[in-house]
Amino acid sequence: MTASHTLSTEDLTLGYGDRVVIEGLDLTLAAGRITVIVGANACGKSTLLRSMSRLLAPRAGRVVLDGKEVHRTPAKELARTLGLLPQSPVTPEGITVLDLVGRGRHPHQRAFSRWTAKDDAAVAAALEATHTTDLMDRAVDELSGGQRQRVWIAMALAQQTDLLLLDEPTTFLDISHQIEVLDLLTDLNRSRGTTIVMVLHDLNLAARYADRLIALASGGLHAAGTTAEVMTEDTVRTVYGMESRVIEDPVSGRPLVLPIGRHHTTAAATAGSTPSAAAGHHEARP
Repeated sequence: MTASHTLSTEDLTLGYGDRVVIEGLDLTLAAGRITVIVGANACGKSTLLRSMSRLLAPRAGRVVLDGKEVHRTPAKELARTLGLLPQSPVTPEGITVLDLVGRGRHPHQRAFSRWTAKDDAAVAAALEATHTTDLMDRAVDELSGGQRQRVWIAMALAQQTDLLLLDEPTTFLDISHQIEVLDLLTDLNRSRGTTIVMVLHDLNLAARYADRLIALASGGLHAAGTTAEVMTEDTVRTVYGMESRVIEDPVSGRPLVLPIGRHHTTAAATAGSTPSAAAGHHEARP
């Protein structure tokens, strides 16, 4: 169970080259819950996950896991507690699905230790949970984008960490598989208490599946809290520069975001049906 694990950032500043992406971020993730990070492109969502998983060193501040700085923790030791599925993982050429998923067990292997029945069971469970068992003998680079994404998720599950960070885990998946993956992660959270932190672009899926939401904007934190507290018309306006209506989702009871564009609204339909607009469609008469 992950109730004993705490992951937080303290005055964290991150960037690339001369560009600062996140500045002075103080954040504590809810242990044993599902947290979803949302925000516009290039606001620092993926950057934050990379720093939390030790892949990107802070310019200032620190990431702390159970009282220890993540960037001072040996990589293999950290990987036994915290797993990351990055946005665009690189697949080793020619590797089979079974071998790739099996790599999720690497942090649990000691020097000169043998593969055990526990490792077999973890890999089999991960393959079954992601419906990729029938793909296990195929080369990963021969799979479709959606199949490949499910295989990478299987590898993350096989790692059996108490904290799991996922950067856009529904990428390349059709809507039915998106729901399947998010349901799977919810099952993992509820059955094992796994703390799950993920980046999602779909605001309505984020609101439906998150226990807590984090909204990033302009290099920092705009809001953090429950879905009802964070997913508001003001948040959508500030974070995305877009007008919207937020209503109750009739399926989940959570917030449901209805974007407002220039077209396909009742106001636009009314304006398009005015007499002057309609007259423009009449044929000219001699």
